[in-house]
Amino acid sequence: MADDKRDYYEVLGVDKSVSEDELKKAYRKAAKKYHPDLNPGDAAAEKSFKEVNEAYEVLSDSEKRARYDQFGHAGVDPNFNAAGGGFGGGFGGGFGDFGDLGDIFGSIFGGGFGGGRRSNPNAPRRGNDTSATITISFEEAAKGCKKKIKITKIDNCKECGGSGAAKGTSAKTCPTCRGTGQVTAAQRTPFGVMQTQTVCNQCHGSGKIIEKPCSTCNGKGRIRHTIDQTIEIPAGIDDGQVINLRSGGDAGINGGPAGDLRINVNVRPHPIFERDGYDVFCEIPITFAQAALGAEITVPTLDGKVKFTIHEGTQSGDEFKLRGKGIQRLNYSGKGDQYVKVVVEVPRDLSKSQKEKLKEFDSATNEKNYKKNKTFTEKVKDFFKE
Repeated sequence: MADDKRDYYEVLGVDKSVSEDELKKAYRKAAKKYHPDLNPGDAAAEKSFKEVNEAYEVLSDSEKRARYDQFGHAGVDPNFNAAGGGFGGGFGGGFGDFGDLGDIFGSIFGGGFGGGRRSNPNAPRRGNDTSATITISFEEAAKGCKKKIKITKIDNCKECGGSGAAKGTSAKTCPTCRGTGQVTAAQRTPFGVMQTQTVCNQCHGSGKIIEKPCSTCNGKGRIRHTIDQTIEIPAGIDDGQVINLRSGGDAGINGGPAGDLRINVNVRPHPIFERDGYDVFCEIPITFAQAALGAEITVPTLDGKVKFTIHEGTQSGDEFKLRGKGIQRLNYSGKGDQYVKVVVEVPRDLSKSQKEKLKEFDSATNEKNYKKNKTFTEKVKDFFKE
């Protein structure tokens, strides 16, 4: 039940005025805290990780966030219809439902006194483009995936085949305008006889009369409905990019082609990896002893964990490259690289014995052991000589 869910802002530890950048930072922090790779076998952490992802998916989408702010969890339910109306069920208002409204207004204002002709109301016209938003994980963007989403669109009524007339009947040409959708009136003025064109009152500009309308679409010939559609997400897609599906939008009018469906892609930030183009960046903590003596460490990649040997004397901030371990190039072969930055952790909460050993070790070292800092040391000495 939606009432059992925690507030999404509370889940991410932010308030309602949070910016997009602050939201991403909060998500990264929470996702890293509960990520399954960092909490193996922890069912509670896994549940929290799913909760964090769900919250970010809603709040990172401006339209979903607006509905959530207004209606709460019910507002982002796929079956939710605000106030029982809007575009949610049936064939509602909206200019997109009446593809010839632009032509109607044009006939009223565009013709003026010159009697400019309106385009044929029965000519094929392209359907409207539609859009949807999908949120995917960092890994799904890198490797590609298939996602099922709900799409609301206008299709031709299957019951009447798009004619608007009940089965066994057909629309007739309007006798008043003879199928043009407009009527011409002449008016005598001091400047001469002027002609004006207006929308035909009998057919309302359609040029057709439907005596027995289809009960499914109420004579419109088209219905608005919501369907489940599987979207192919190509490997390498990035946050903010758009997938254009030809002919996936609203059906055309009078046999015209369908519009396109534009899928806006949101990619959730990853708690460990960051992306720059097709390259991936991450930080790996190592101990002081590992840095000084060298060691074999385990590095996470998008393809799983790999072993890497760091050399003796590795410094904090050193970076190494894993060739070909980055992100698949969009619509091309090959991958980017992964860059791993080493962060040496300084031990804390040392025991007395450990401190003594560390002091003994420090006494046994000299400038030769700190070649990287030699120039800096010399600069300090020179400074104090002045």
